[in-house]
Amino acid sequence: MGTDANNERPAGSPAAAVVHSLHERHETLATVESLTGGLLSASIVEIAGVSGVYRGGLVTYATELKSELAGVPAELLAERGPVDPDVARALAEGGRRRCGADWGLATTGVAGPEPQDGKPVGLVYVAVAGPAGAVVRQLDLDGGRDHIRSAAVIEALRLLVERIQAVEEPAGAGVDHDATAAAAGRR
Repeated sequence: MGTDANNERPAGSPAAAVVHSLHERHETLATVESLTGGLLSASIVEIAGVSGVYRGGLVTYATELKSELAGVPAELLAERGPVDPDVARALAEGGRRRCGADWGLATTGVAGPEPQDGKPVGLVYVAVAGPAGAVVRQLDLDGGRDHIRSAAVIEALRLLVERIQAVEEPAGAGVDHDATAAAAGRR
């Protein structure tokens, strides 16, 4: 794994943190990638035990595939282009819906070497869609194409971990049912 948005190596594996968190919650994940072209899903499937968590993903590099496969409204793409926060949100929501997952994680942006449709190299949007709605984070990355793509993966995974932690624990989590039943029996 490369470096993050601050050109630092992450402590531990952001993908392992995601897989572990989702496994403990009995929740699933889907990905939709544009500029990362499969790097995000590859980083996730490297983790042992991922098969119970990862439903699958889409690589929608071509703009029309964002609509055809991920369900992004064609009008939105025509009006704003593929590098847009609302497109990132729609990608995450579409991946979640199409793959039947609890969480959707998406990346879109400009890796370079040239600007795209007036958007600068390094402009990236990562998005998470989950039980409590969708969130988008804008990244303004510098460096070469490889760094931009690897930093987008790290930051997308970090955003997902933040959102997982922000959602209430699933029903019954953190409750010791045996202790609760024993306490009820003592009354």
